[in-house]
Amino acid sequence: MKEAIAVRYDSGKETSPRVIAKGKGHIAEKILEVAREHNIPVHQDKALVEMLTMVELFDEIPAELYAAVAEVLVWVYRVNKGSGGKTT
Repeated sequence: MKEAIAVRYDSGKETSPRVIAKGKGHIAEKILEVAREHNIPVHQDKALVEMLTMVELFDEIPAELYAAVAEVLVWVYRVNKGSGGKTT
């Protein structure tokens, strides 16, 4: 069954990334659909999804996941930089 987690990080407002949506099956599909509609990059990492499913909605990610999430945020930055801020 497909799973999806949405993470938000606003360095000007937050001290660390937060889980802002998560779900399986139909909910996961909806999260991915919304991401596509808003040109939000999607990164696949089953191990990270498993770890992030344990984080409650709107909670900051735990410090032990910073390195893994930082890798994804660097990837997002590179995707956005390479596309002029627009993703597909």
